[in-house]
Amino acid sequence: MKIPLHLLLTCALSISAYAGSVMDSGAKGDGTTDDTAAIQQAIDAGGSIVFPKGTYRLTQTITVDLQKTGFAALTADGTARIVMEGAGPAFHFIGTHEGTAAPESVKPTLWEKERTPMVEGLEITGTHPEADGIEATGTMQLTLSRVSVRDCRHAVHLTTRNRNILIADCHFYHNTGIGIFYDNVNLHQSNIIGCHISYNGGGGIVSHGGNVRNVHIGTCDIEGNHAIDGPPAANILLDSTGGSIGEVAITGCTIQHTHKAADSANIRILGGGTDEALEKRTGEKTTREGNVTITGNVFSDVQVNVEIHDSRGITISGNTFWEGFQRDLVVDNSTHIVVTGNNFDRSPRYAVNGTKNEENNGILFTNCTDTSLTGNVIAGVWRQQAAVEFKGGSRLHIAHNSILDSDGNALRIEGVTQSLISDNILRDDRPTETRSQAPSLLILNCNDNLIGSNLLSNGKKIE
Repeated sequence: MKIPLHLLLTCALSISAYAGSVMDSGAKGDGTTDDTAAIQQAIDAGGSIVFPKGTYRLTQTITVDLQKTGFAALTADGTARIVMEGAGPAFHFIGTHEGTAAPESVKPTLWEKERTPMVEGLEITGTHPEADGIEATGTMQLTLSRVSVRDCRHAVHLTTRNRNILIADCHFYHNTGIGIFYDNVNLHQSNIIGCHISYNGGGGIVSHGGNVRNVHIGTCDIEGNHAIDGPPAANILLDSTGGSIGEVAITGCTIQHTHKAADSANIRILGGGTDEALEKRTGEKTTREGNVTITGNVFSDVQVNVEIHDSRGITISGNTFWEGFQRDLVVDNSTHIVVTGNNFDRSPRYAVNGTKNEENNGILFTNCTDTSLTGNVIAGVWRQQAAVEFKGGSRLHIAHNSILDSDGNALRIEGVTQSLISDNILRDDRPTETRSQAPSLLILNCNDNLIGSNLLSNGKKIE
């Protein structure tokens, strides 16, 4: 049965009536009055509050202590603005969850008081250089939707320990720090869906250290999250240094900009982490974290589109790459890497961007094992000694790729053993004056490999 719109609106209004307006606690929302004390009072009185249209000044953090407030929700309809004029987060949700996501590890008091703190329909801006949007510590089922954070430091700051985070339909824009920051946090189960995360100077989605699992990033626009004059950053950075990050899916996103920032990357995975339990089993002091799937995304306009170091279990499939100014893909000291069904291109459409074809593109694998590069189309690699290079490594499967119209060798294999290289199209059919004169396939200092049939325009050379 279809419910009439006026009944749905009536229900929505009735539900919101159970939440107190911050105006009831003395907040003015006039953009002049310091509303910090009034909003804190409203939170402490019950945890569920509504922000009517207005501009609310804060000079210090509003603490949402879930054990004291009980269930908490901050709700607006998109017409309320919070201006954070002090250091720290505008809102800090603090819970007591110390377990996992498993039901038996969740204390009964959490379900009775703390579960599912929410923020919906609010805009948060900052005027202090250390102002953040929202911080969460010890929460279970934090849910952010239709939230806008701009001109702060970090938009969303996840600290210490959390579980089951949902972030959907949000705008994290033009912050000096990070859009969504997993800051040495112990956090499993987080979904980031349908968000715009752009022009954050310290990175778009950044996970550093901690113990992070089950991150799902889908159908987002993630771009320009690099300060041109700042340290190297990435639109998505998974940095296991000092911890462990894995079980990540990045699907259906547009991830791009800007090559003007030094060492910028769209996705950078630094898998070298630490795990005492794993060290006892393997004897290795540094782990290779990973188990990441990167599927169905569009990548462009950075120094390196995807960069992977010291990782294990990365699958890259069905993506479109262009404008990797240093390279499109760099993989170093990693294992069990699968790259299949991708399009690495130099599209003439993007010559209008004023880059004057300065991008080099290309693929480089260094010291990788048990890795597959199959079924890709790779074209328009310029100013590299080869379009695709493998330096070192073993048990590689390099097959059924089309590597086309590029400078240098189409495929260069050096110091590789126990690998299969077969059924590739390795050709440069550009006009004679621009065509590469180098061997299409160059094999150097290799042994115990099987070189099958490949379609070559300039032959092969084995040394």
